Amino acid sequence: MKFPKLNYSWKQFGGDIFGGAIAALIALPYGLAMATLMGIPPIYGLFTSLISAPLTALLGRNPVLIGGTSTVTLPFMVSAVQQQGLAGCAKVTLVAAVFMMIFSVLKLGRHISKIPQTVVSGFSCGIGAMMVVNQLRTILGVQIPKDVTWPSAILAQLKMVVLYIGTAHWQPLLLGLIVIACAFYFAKVNNKLPAPLLGVLVSVAVSVFLNMHEKEVGKLNLDIPPFMGFTWSPQEVFALVNEGFGLAVVSSINLLITSRVVEHFRGRHRPMRPSDADGELGAYGIANVVCGIFAAPMSVGIPARSLANVRCGGGTRMSNLVHAGMILLFLGLGSDMVSKIPLPALAGVTAYVGIALLEWGTWRRLRRMTLVDSGAFLSTALVTLLVNAVAAVAIGCGFYVARWFYHTVLARPSSADGHETGAAVTPH
Repeated sequence: MKFPKLNYSWKQFGGDIFGGAIAALIALPYGLAMATLMGIPPIYGLFTSLISAPLTALLGRNPVLIGGTSTVTLPFMVSAVQQQGLAGCAKVTLVAAVFMMIFSVLKLGRHISKIPQTVVSGFSCGIGAMMVVNQLRTILGVQIPKDVTWPSAILAQLKMVVLYIGTAHWQPLLLGLIVIACAFYFAKVNNKLPAPLLGVLVSVAVSVFLNMHEKEVGKLNLDIPPFMGFTWSPQEVFALVNEGFGLAVVSSINLLITSRVVEHFRGRHRPMRPSDADGELGAYGIANVVCGIFAAPMSVGIPARSLANVRCGGGTRMSNLVHAGMILLFLGLGSDMVSKIPLPALAGVTAYVGIALLEWGTWRRLRRMTLVDSGAFLSTALVTLLVNAVAAVAIGCGFYVARWFYHTVLARPSSADGHETGAAVTPH
């Protein structure tokens, strides 16, 4: 009996290993921070990646799209946790997951995937700028007083950094710039190299050589609180249906746009196939059912991890599995090693990916674009940065709806006008 030959090379495996490793490094502090902001034990922020990765790698349509906890889901998760604790997190995730599967069955994903390319580019640009601004505090080493709450809004974060810029330090700035510069250099030398990971290694070496004492990732808390289970009351069902539906809509839009951005970043500018868009929603719906069973937060596509994975050579489903395996490895065997990585170095990785997302080619073509295309691109980027992804996509697509309405309704002469015009020129 002959077995089919696997079309998978050692070169691809190396790229998947490097891509998955750097994605896992980014996931560690980010996942822990997201869970803390949601009000649940930090380790649950990593459970989302560990649980969802094997399922989305097996069932998902985009092979390099990596999921995890996201700021997009934060308002819904915080509300559910404040009301019912960890049980609320489980319930709202389960309800939203069921809605995602319903969207898949109803084939709604294919409509979301038809979002114009300029809107996708604007979303990419806005996400990139957000990633850079998010890391300014860490890279600059700005010291915020303990009695001052760090804001979640991007504009407020930028204002806070400017306000306290006098407290900045050169050491974290040096480490962050080393990562960014090395990443761009190694990517230019060979785009298959794990450029951000090499940048992190160089920055760690510089930190040790100069005897720096910058804040590190730190010891990871691996204690898993017992999950006590939950019950459903009739009054809760209606409230959870509303919250779960909103969470599912936001997550679905974010997921499919992120998938488009990742494909665009890989140089594939074709729209998603309708079946792929529907299948992606179904895959994440199933994965999130399992997340909800274990009280892990909602999983959606994460631009930073997915794009870092691609930038470091990840190109197949294996990179998603490696990402989850590396998280498990870091938590188990390598937690001491990971704990020594300076936070400014990881901030540099995120900033590097954000800079690469800023759609420099689109900015160069901006003057040659139509008013509708340029307006959609700029408004989507700005609203993504300052408000949220859903509002940004709605406004960006609004430009094309307005153009369609103008050409279809306003600019076309009515039949009554045509009749009157004809009557005026007909002699009697």
